[in-house]
Amino acid sequence: MASIMTNASALTALQSLNATNKSLETTQGRISTGYRVAEASDNAAYWSIATTMRSDNKALGTVQDSLGLGASKIDTAYTGMNKAIETVNEIKVKLVAASGSTDQDKAKIQTEIKALQDQLKSYADAATFSGTNMLSVSNASGTAADVKIVSAFNRTAAGVASISTIDVKVEDIKLYEAGTASGVNKGILDAERLGSDGTETGTANAVTIGTYDAADTFSVATLAISSGSATATDQQIGQMLNVVEGALKAMTTAATSLGAAKSRVDLQKTFTQSLTDSIDRGVGQLVDADMNKESTRLQALQVQQQLGIQALSIANGNAQGILSLFR
Repeated sequence: MASIMTNASALTALQSLNATNKSLETTQGRISTGYRVAEASDNAAYWSIATTMRSDNKALGTVQDSLGLGASKIDTAYTGMNKAIETVNEIKVKLVAASGSTDQDKAKIQTEIKALQDQLKSYADAATFSGTNMLSVSNASGTAADVKIVSAFNRTAAGVASISTIDVKVEDIKLYEAGTASGVNKGILDAERLGSDGTETGTANAVTIGTYDAADTFSVATLAISSGSATATDQQIGQMLNVVEGALKAMTTAATSLGAAKSRVDLQKTFTQSLTDSIDRGVGQLVDADMNKESTRLQALQVQQQLGIQALSIANGNAQGILSLFR
């Protein structure tokens, strides 16, 4: 039936053209933004997942920075510890040289030992990075606080976020402790050690230079083989050697702990970077547009649009044919 009130062909062509224009608009949006899911309205589930993972990735970026800062702190302490070990070895050499020497030579060697002791304190005090010093500390009470390095940002299946840390036990590696309150342990170098075996002791025994006592205690930071006119006996020098040996063992253990912490931080940095890249790839697979596919679709839709316009033009021209019936 021919009707001038309702042009069914034109309506059909118009609906088809509108659908094509809508698809064309969507494809053009994907090409211009690069995203298949740019807004929640595109795909609410994917958009939500991508938004959360992007937020977590920003947190991981901060973790990466924290690991870099932590690595620098550990490197600084490790460098100071190594220099301190070298210097304590020099003190050990001086003590060996002093054994069996004359009083005059011991007095000269004492001058060298005192210079080395001052250098040890200088190394420890200078091993500071960003306000953190693990070798020379001062605690009002209790034990030295651990140095905590943020190492990971975690999220459980239930969506609960948490932070993991790599802890460096300063109490086990400190060389000097300025705190004097009860319960505060001294550092490796300023702690009193038994002359008999070099182990730490909480009770100091007053030493009389030149008079041997099996119960004498010494610290690497303050031991002396000469004081005024008095000089240490060879037996006392032997005790001091035991003390130095005990300190060296403790320092070697501390350096090992720092080295292990440094290795762990480096491994975590590598893992965090890989995890960040993996999350970026995962988010991309959810929301990124396939540009090859979209460009092909764009060309097809442009052709469909042109055909739809032509079909609508033809449908509108059909109504003109009714006029010929009245000529």
